[in-house]
Amino acid sequence: MLRVIVESASSIPKRSFGVPDPIARVLFKGEKKKTKTIDNDLNPVWNEVLEFDLKGIALDPSSHIDVVVKDYETVGKDKFIGSAKISLRDLASGQATSLPFKNVPLVNEKQQAIGAAINLVVGYEPPAGTFPNSTNDQPDGEVSYGDPEGVENTEKGLQPGSNQGEPARPRQNPNPGQKTTRHSTKRRRALANKPQDFQIRVRVVEGRQLPGNNVRPVVKVNVCGETHRTRIRRGNNPYFDEMFFYNVNMLPSELFDENIIFRVYDSHSLRADSLMGEFKAYQHFILFSPAHSVLRKWLLLSDLEDSSSGPKGYLKVSIILAGNGDEPQTERREVNDEQDDIESNLLVPAGVTLRSASISLKVYRAEDMPQMDDAFIQTVKQVFGKDGDKKNLVDPFFEMSYSGKKLGTKIVEKNANPEWNQVMNIQAKFPFMSECIKLTVFDWDRLTKNDVIGTAFLNLSKIASSGGEIEVSTAESEVGFLPAFGPCYINLYGSPREFSGLPDPYDELNTGKGEGVAYRGRVLVELSSKLDEKVDKRVEDISSDDILLAQKYQRKRKYSLCAVFHSACMLQEPGEPIQFEVSIGNYGNKLDTTCKPLASTTQFSYGVFDGNHYYYLPWADTKPVVILTSFWEDINHRLDSVNVLLLIAERLEDNLTSLKTAILAKEPESRLVEIWLKLVNHTIEDLSSFKLPVMEGQANLTALDLQIKKLRDASVASIRQMAQRMRQEATDVKATVSEFEDWLERLKQLAEEPQNSFPDVIIWMMRGERRVAYARVPANRILYSTMGEEACGKFCGRTQTIFMQYPMDKDKGVKIPVQLRVNMWLGLSAHEKKFNSFAEGTFSVFAEMYENQAKVIRNWGTTGLVGRHKFSDVTGKVKLKQERFMPPRDWDWEGDWFFEPERCLLTEADAGHTEFTDEVFQNETRFPGGEWAPASEPYTDVNGEQAQSPGEMDCPPGWIWEDEWSYDVNRAVDEKGWEYGVTIPPEDKPKSWGAAEKMYHVHRRKRLVRKLLLAAERRTSGDDWEYSSLIGWKFHRKERSSDMFRRRRWRRKMAPSDRMGASAIFRLEGALGVDVDEKASKADATKLFGANTPNVSCNFSRCYRYHLRVYVYQAKTLCAMDKDSFSDPYVHVSFLNVSKTTEVVRSTLNPTWDQTLIFEDVEVYGDPKTIARNPPDVVMELYDSDQVGRDEALGRCTCPPIVNLNPAVAINPKLLWYPVTKKGRDAGQMLVAAELLLKDGVKEGDLPLLPPVKGDSLFMVPQGIRPVVQLTAIEVLTWGLRNMKTYQLASVSSPSLVVECGGEVVHTAVIKNFKKNPNFPGSVLLLKVLLPKQEMYTPPIILKVVDHRPFGRKPVVGQCTIDSLEEFRCDPYLNNNEMVMSAKMAMISSAPGDVVITIEDRPIVRAEQEDTVDWWSKFYASIGEKEKCGPYLQKGYDTLQVYDCELEDVPEFCGLTDFCRTFKLQRGKMEDEDEDPSVVGEFKGSFRVYPLYEDPGMAAPPRQFRELPESGPQECLVRIYVVRCSDLQPKDNNGLCDPYIKINLGRRTVDDRENYKPNTLNPEFGRTFEMSCFLPHDKDLKIAVYDFDLLSRDEKVGETIIDLENRLLSRFSSYCGLPQTYCISGSNQWRDQLKPSQILQNLARLRGIPPPGLQMDGSSLSFEGKQYSLMDFEANKVEHQHLGPPKERLALHVLRNQGLVPEHVETRTLYSSFRPTLSQGKIQMWVDIFPKSLGVPGPPSDIEPRKAKRYHLRTIIWNTTDVILDETSITGENMSDIYVKGWMPGMEEDKQKTDVHYRSLDGDGNFNWRFIFGFDYLPAEQLCLVSKKNRFWNLDKTEFRIPPKLNIQIWDNDKFSLDDYLGTVELDLLHLIPPAKSPEKCSMKMIPGMEGSSLSKTSKATSLFAQKSVRGWWPCLIEQDGKHVIGGKVEMTLEIVEEKEVEEKPAGKGRDEPNMNPRLESPNRPDTSFFWFTNPCKTMKFIVWRRFKWIFIISIILILVILFLAIMLYSLPNYISMKIVKPFS
Repeated sequence: MLRVIVESASSIPKRSFGVPDPIARVLFKGEKKKTKTIDNDLNPVWNEVLEFDLKGIALDPSSHIDVVVKDYETVGKDKFIGSAKISLRDLASGQATSLPFKNVPLVNEKQQAIGAAINLVVGYEPPAGTFPNSTNDQPDGEVSYGDPEGVENTEKGLQPGSNQGEPARPRQNPNPGQKTTRHSTKRRRALANKPQDFQIRVRVVEGRQLPGNNVRPVVKVNVCGETHRTRIRRGNNPYFDEMFFYNVNMLPSELFDENIIFRVYDSHSLRADSLMGEFKAYQHFILFSPAHSVLRKWLLLSDLEDSSSGPKGYLKVSIILAGNGDEPQTERREVNDEQDDIESNLLVPAGVTLRSASISLKVYRAEDMPQMDDAFIQTVKQVFGKDGDKKNLVDPFFEMSYSGKKLGTKIVEKNANPEWNQVMNIQAKFPFMSECIKLTVFDWDRLTKNDVIGTAFLNLSKIASSGGEIEVSTAESEVGFLPAFGPCYINLYGSPREFSGLPDPYDELNTGKGEGVAYRGRVLVELSSKLDEKVDKRVEDISSDDILLAQKYQRKRKYSLCAVFHSACMLQEPGEPIQFEVSIGNYGNKLDTTCKPLASTTQFSYGVFDGNHYYYLPWADTKPVVILTSFWEDINHRLDSVNVLLLIAERLEDNLTSLKTAILAKEPESRLVEIWLKLVNHTIEDLSSFKLPVMEGQANLTALDLQIKKLRDASVASIRQMAQRMRQEATDVKATVSEFEDWLERLKQLAEEPQNSFPDVIIWMMRGERRVAYARVPANRILYSTMGEEACGKFCGRTQTIFMQYPMDKDKGVKIPVQLRVNMWLGLSAHEKKFNSFAEGTFSVFAEMYENQAKVIRNWGTTGLVGRHKFSDVTGKVKLKQERFMPPRDWDWEGDWFFEPERCLLTEADAGHTEFTDEVFQNETRFPGGEWAPASEPYTDVNGEQAQSPGEMDCPPGWIWEDEWSYDVNRAVDEKGWEYGVTIPPEDKPKSWGAAEKMYHVHRRKRLVRKLLLAAERRTSGDDWEYSSLIGWKFHRKERSSDMFRRRRWRRKMAPSDRMGASAIFRLEGALGVDVDEKASKADATKLFGANTPNVSCNFSRCYRYHLRVYVYQAKTLCAMDKDSFSDPYVHVSFLNVSKTTEVVRSTLNPTWDQTLIFEDVEVYGDPKTIARNPPDVVMELYDSDQVGRDEALGRCTCPPIVNLNPAVAINPKLLWYPVTKKGRDAGQMLVAAELLLKDGVKEGDLPLLPPVKGDSLFMVPQGIRPVVQLTAIEVLTWGLRNMKTYQLASVSSPSLVVECGGEVVHTAVIKNFKKNPNFPGSVLLLKVLLPKQEMYTPPIILKVVDHRPFGRKPVVGQCTIDSLEEFRCDPYLNNNEMVMSAKMAMISSAPGDVVITIEDRPIVRAEQEDTVDWWSKFYASIGEKEKCGPYLQKGYDTLQVYDCELEDVPEFCGLTDFCRTFKLQRGKMEDEDEDPSVVGEFKGSFRVYPLYEDPGMAAPPRQFRELPESGPQECLVRIYVVRCSDLQPKDNNGLCDPYIKINLGRRTVDDRENYKPNTLNPEFGRTFEMSCFLPHDKDLKIAVYDFDLLSRDEKVGETIIDLENRLLSRFSSYCGLPQTYCISGSNQWRDQLKPSQILQNLARLRGIPPPGLQMDGSSLSFEGKQYSLMDFEANKVEHQHLGPPKERLALHVLRNQGLVPEHVETRTLYSSFRPTLSQGKIQMWVDIFPKSLGVPGPPSDIEPRKAKRYHLRTIIWNTTDVILDETSITGENMSDIYVKGWMPGMEEDKQKTDVHYRSLDGDGNFNWRFIFGFDYLPAEQLCLVSKKNRFWNLDKTEFRIPPKLNIQIWDNDKFSLDDYLGTVELDLLHLIPPAKSPEKCSMKMIPGMEGSSLSKTSKATSLFAQKSVRGWWPCLIEQDGKHVIGGKVEMTLEIVEEKEVEEKPAGKGRDEPNMNPRLESPNRPDTSFFWFTNPCKTMKFIVWRRFKWIFIISIILILVILFLAIMLYSLPNYISMKIVKPFS
């Protein structure tokens, strides 16, 4: 039986049309059960039990339940709210029979967390006789919530939304055949690909269950190559609580590949294997976690090298990643941190608990590797007649890099097409933590560093799917597959292929940085991945069977490409002749000799001036064509799918843009609904009608193709269903825009094809032989498909506009090399006849060659040709002969050779110009003082060279004289045009000239000018020879005397043998013929390939004339390019080969040109209907006009014209905003429109009338197109200027303000003395201006600050542009309270001078309770830390509001800018970099915009700014309360800092350096500062945190700035927050100067309502028509003695309902000037401001930090038992010399030990020994405060806060070796392990976390601080063979004694005096307990005698017997002899 208890859900989102009626459904294996419906509830509670019968089948480990919450509908289908998927693996494994799942996030259809959560309990009763499933294959199953980021989350482990409840796991679906759906809805936000500042914060909190005995762990954290380490701690559960900061500046892509590595070492050990465990995570894993952070999560440590070794303990950490502008998350220590359940708070681990997986990459072969080595050796070989192979000058090998691991193939020497046939295997963990596999091909070099040939990346997120749930019609379909790829080619791009011995300037492109500009080869690879598989060999050879299987993926088909170049314009300079080359892969590359020559290049052409600004190539009706044939794999089925999806996405995007534009233009609701319905219907229709191609039976099909097809089908069906549901249910058009944007992102992501082996088409622009600019066109965009039009590329057979770009352009596209209009068609050669339907014009093919001659002694011939051939190609380098020309196969000659000049190469200097000025100088000479006479050379040019006389000059053909010759007087000349000079020999002409005649002048000249105008198109004539003075490029038609070289072009036309139409051109392959000497080898011929290919052109028989009008109205927010903060913008408007320029608008960033540019007779070739469908863009380039130097570019903008083929029917174009871009960034907007009218066959009268003219010849934008305007009033509140910086070294002293809008200008009065009063004398200005009715056309407001300086100088010292006026629009007839000043400022302005404030007699209150509650109690009570606030809340005292942001950022207070806003004034040129222009001051003011009646007789609306406060200076008292800081940036080498506060207010500075807090990142300051200031002068309050340094300069950590003026002026009364109650004493005493009743009366006066009516007893009050009673507010509240009188209390309650700022603490972010976008920490504080004119404020709050209390822990060690007997005595007994050691963590220096119980033979020890540990304790925070020096040389002690714990260890004493460790127990004094009453009951089960632990997680912990004393037995554990065993048991008494009790109940350490409380007697140890070395007698008695006494007795007896026998034997002979002799007888 499976039992699901559906308890409740929380935070269900509201529907736009009411509160939902939630109902929950649970799905299990197709069976669906549901709860009852809860009506109208956002937090429903069901508490229902749903049971599923398992029918005797055991639960499978892969089982899961799906929970879906819906909104119940009586009629129709229930609406989906959210869903969750819950894995039942832990239940199936038998680890538990019931599991709670709390706060499981619900996700929507797009798999995004919706903010709601559900709570369930799932129980499981296994069928009888079944066993739990094995859990080896997957260690832990958890809850999965889908994949909010789509496949890109596959590797991430932690999912957004998983910060509550159970941790999220990526969905794992190892079965590739299973169906899945992709849920990726939103793509990742693209970070700019440039180095940025990032900050990584890592906090190491604590460790648990670390392995080893008596360990001293230290944690090392490595981030981005930088390592920090914690302090060394002791024990297996160390507490660190240390934070490390890592500041890096790098590319985001580089950062996300970096690891965060945690390693835990045992500092005892000197061995290399002291690593205890490690964990590895990736930065991108953190980035895509909620709020870019992982807070207080447990990491499972493991041995990453040996995954079978099991867990190595746990480490709790927080990781926060902050980028530019990010607000780092603040972490809060949970109350029950110590009882934290590790399993429920485990981060998805990257080690043991992840499934093992292997990634295999098969590398088969590569193609087209470029030359990488010098050809010197090959050239030498050729010299000596040997074969030299230059194309194989490369030694390639392949390298794969993933997650820091690199593997490489073998090196294949001298081979451009190597075959490796090797497989590389990498062991990884699934889900994959790293997203990218880097594939690099290197060229091996013997002596130097290996060169990179090319780099590609395999993104695992694009070749895998995490799978998930989508509600598609009835059933949920699941898809998910592991990474797979290929076999498929991957193309490499990088620098150009041409080899050079010089360093490659574009070498960086080969490493994958930046867009590659050329094809560099391709590699055939295949990737597969498997779960639970170990890698045997890292690199091995592929089996021959697999090589054969891969052969079918290498089958190639022939493709044909045709490109017709319609125009090349916007060239910036003429220069050398230009040619375009088109290549795809190596095919078409004219400098590559590996492919046959193709007609892949256009003819050379010179640029022609367009008469205005640009140059263009004069192709006219003959358009150059390039033809390519190439061979590639057939992957049309992949690219067809891409094109279909892109088509759907593009249509959706077009319709969505229309909707957005309509919303922006504020179209009526009915029109919006009409556009919206069109958008929805088109989307549904497209998704239904456009089908993706069927995969079955396609060529080159891979497993990934099938999976992606399923994925795309399911996603498209999902979007379609959501669109259908939206059409039925949506109520708000604007709210659906984000949904459409999500669908658009999903479609674009689905269109990404990872297996695209088709190389991009690359177009190169070449000047001579030099590659200049390139463009890459994806092949799928021009590919033809037989599947249908929707599967063809967007630009297949259509003309597209391409802006080419310079390789690695440092200016990022500021200058365009050229704009191309090119028509391309790409398709299989089998389908090339389909090209005929796309082709326009007539294709003609010619062979051509040039006849060359040189002039020798005035005769032309071939004898003087040096280095040239008689007949050659256009370059003159290739020798040709007519008879050697052979047409390609299937082509024949049509006609004979004829000569025809190449007009594109014969452009004269005046080409493109319509007018010229001819000049000649008339010269006269004289002797000094004589008469003037004609000089020897009467006429010269400007350089003094002889010239023709004016009468002899002829008018050139095609030109006419405009007038007669006249002399030029617009120079430094006299009235007759003469200028005078002196000749200094040996020169015969003067070097300088003057305008006045002097006696010594001997030479004079005058300039004669005459204007030439172009009369008609010039026709050239001649003998078709082209002439040049030198052999080079520049030729002209007319022979000159200096010409030494001439040539003429011979051409011969070709025609196809069979009439195939335009597609015949695809058969042009190979060269036409080259004259090669017979002696030359075949190798020489290959050099010349490509030099003589056919010339193909497309001829258009008809040219259509168009009339173009471009309406340039205005621009806004352009870049400032001049030093005066402005620009002088003008626009070059270009359309094909014509351009015009607007007028220059001076000194503005928001120019209004209001100009129509008319282009008459624009010639366009091609069908007008085709042009109408796809018109060329109008390109506008904005420039800043400079008097000196070159004009600077401001940006570029493109606008498509509206094409009208029937001008008789007028179509009015609509002005729209188009973005201006510069260097890829937004650089403003332009309001423009354009229309293109067909002139051919149209009467002159049908064209639109000419617009009205302004000035001499400028046309305005006509009515009907220009915006409709109405008379509008703009009221400007000009309050004042602030913080104005100096300008040109002088301070700003007398500024005024200029306000401009819509051409109207108004000036303020001048501030007489800026230093005395920076406010303007008259505060309100009125502008009456004609503004457009539509908001989208509204011009900005421009503010300029002008300083009035001596001598009439009025420089602009600052400017500001206000883009949007919408926020300032108002209804002038509404009584708007926001306009009025604040109550405080009104009181100031009405104050008569001396103010008397009555304050009640305050009763004296005894402060007996003040020791239990303080301000910090109030603070902790307010932030919810109730365990720290004591009895504060029970007493009924106030709490305050703690904001987690700045007060200005609290939404309900409108940024405190309700009275006036602060606008930043800027000055200076905007540089190229990202920095903003410098801020030079601030303008304080506001605006009100409202319409006026056109009729002057109507009464004007009431003015908006009234009752303004006095603008004079005001003296104020400012109190700054600094509570605490958190997460400060470290400034010292130890990773900490010594912070103190420094405050600047005006010229006053308060430096609190002496009260610095040593060695901390989270200081509690509790400091109050009181300062005086004058507002508005001293409005900026700067609060900085500095780091104290003794020897060096103090460093600033960060600072925050508060605008005091805004706080004083705001109507929200932010000068002093309103408390909850009115107290006249105590810690919550009233601080304001005004009493609540006074503030309320003032508020009523300002709002224009009657004053509040208050009863005498203060029990009730009427205000704004409402009656208030004190009982209503204070019912059921505790009254205390500090409360003030009732009437003030009631007034305060009413005030708190008026939306004013309450009593508060704000959290401000500190910023540094070095990293202004990165947070440097937080500061919690508040500010009170009191104008001194209102009297004395109340007393300040006392926020002094709490002091720690001194406690003593008395620990009496009574006895031990069952201690391990570690030693063997000399007599063979097992024994131990036991002693006990104890200390409190953090206070290791106060380590204490007992005396030794020697020779314990049974493990018992008797001690009666007292330890006394003194410590400082913060009861409110339940932490010990430890102060000690880290190093002996440190000046200050570091404060640590550590949980109170006691470590007790049992040791064996050894005199002559190290003592032996026998066991330990760590006791948490707050959650004390209950002791056993007897040693028999003392076991390992008492210790939490041990196997079979009897201590329940939910059992109530006992605190020793509450219990005071406890006695009993505790087990001490030791680790043996990886398992914990009992090393002994210890009997102790633990007692906590406060400091005051120490003297009352004294006790000494050990058994020292005073030995009392209790008295400890000497231990009753057995006589055998002694130390043998110091007690020899006892040793004899108890060791020797007891053991060996019988041996001693027997030995003595034996000795005596032996002695007796010896003496007897010794004396016996003597005795016998005496007996015999008897001498005395």
